[in-house]
Amino acid sequence: MAGTSLVDQWESHVAKVGGKVFVLLSADKDEAHVTFKCTEESFELLTTLDGVDQAPYFAKRKWVSVAEGAPLSASELEAYVKRSYALVAAGLTRKARQEIGITD
Repeated sequence: MAGTSLVDQWESHVAKVGGKVFVLLSADKDEAHVTFKCTEESFELLTTLDGVDQAPYFAKRKWVSVAEGAPLSASELEAYVKRSYALVAAGLTRKARQEIGITD
């Protein structure tokens, strides 16, 4: 995905677009988590599933944390991560999007 960078931050692997976080990959002693931004509708749906919670520190902005074993397939997770990228990228200025190769 255009303009993506990976950094280690907050004891996680963090993917950013234009310097803005769009996904976190983290693990505690018990399980791994994928944390991403989603639409309000997806937030309401996803947080009803076992293994999916409001993301700490991010929930008011519609971020979820998906634990290993949550009832989402790899392709569904991939689609949500791509949507998170698109949501975060859309919040960048037009100039920033153009500089990193994102076309409108």
